[in-house]
Amino acid sequence: MNVIVLHENPDWFPPFAAAFADAGVAYEEWSLTTGTIDLDAAPPDAVFWNRLSASAHTRDHPFAKDYTRALLDWLEAHGRRVVTGRSVVELEVSKVRQLTALRAFGIDVPRTVAVIGRDDLLDAAARLPTPFITKHNQGGKGLGVRRFDDLHSFAAYVSSAEFETPVDGITLLQEYVPPRDGFITRVETVGYEHLYAITADAARGGFQLCPADACELDEHGRPVEVASLFALRERFAHPIIDAYLGFARRHGLEIAGFEFIETADGRVVTYDVNTNTNYNPEVEAIAPASGPAAIVAYLQRVFAETYALA
Repeated sequence: MNVIVLHENPDWFPPFAAAFADAGVAYEEWSLTTGTIDLDAAPPDAVFWNRLSASAHTRDHPFAKDYTRALLDWLEAHGRRVVTGRSVVELEVSKVRQLTALRAFGIDVPRTVAVIGRDDLLDAAARLPTPFITKHNQGGKGLGVRRFDDLHSFAAYVSSAEFETPVDGITLLQEYVPPRDGFITRVETVGYEHLYAITADAARGGFQLCPADACELDEHGRPVEVASLFALRERFAHPIIDAYLGFARRHGLEIAGFEFIETADGRVVTYDVNTNTNYNPEVEAIAPASGPAAIVAYLQRVFAETYALA
């Protein structure tokens, strides 16, 4: 069996390396930051698992997105099986694509205006009630996410040196959706099956809610000595899970994390889809199933199904 993992952030990979080792599954790592593609050559016979992150450019990997597009075009043209394939890349790197697809599927999302460039931001914001938030279309790690309670403070931000220019030039203006109980929920799915759900303390964490162990380090790479923002949401059962699984099947999201907010007036508002999902180690220690182990088992199943038909 040969699995080739495509990724650009080695700091996020140790839990998956451990899961491969525990299962006795051989794998290779291909970097999504540098390399060559011989378009006249055939790719190796393998199952490829793509872990491109929308935040790759924040780690000095500005070309990872387009390199991944080219690499997956080549792999899929040769009929290679890619988990989190070419079409999924476009969902990963565009919240506009995520939100429009979710809405089309009947899933409630925040009211959002996408603004290209900087010139129209104030006029667009004037059409939204306050408070509202900004975020980057190609996001991850809470990129560009800020709350504004009035237009005056937003105007000052837009005209200041603090303004964060999105990597693709698209800023989202979005209704602020306050969580009823102070937390958001993330539903993890693997192989179109529900794995478990976690909560993240939005009151403490704000909009920076990356669950990976590597995200809980300070600027010197040392663990942050605070209680984790994340907890297992035990025995979580809600119709939104079936909606997510249906959405995942519609769009080929074989591995995903869906984030939503429950509001005081009863809305369940989905605001993000992660296709290179990471797992919190404290949650993993008590969860009914392991995310990395479930992924490795799924890759084993995909390999068996793919090469049994070859």
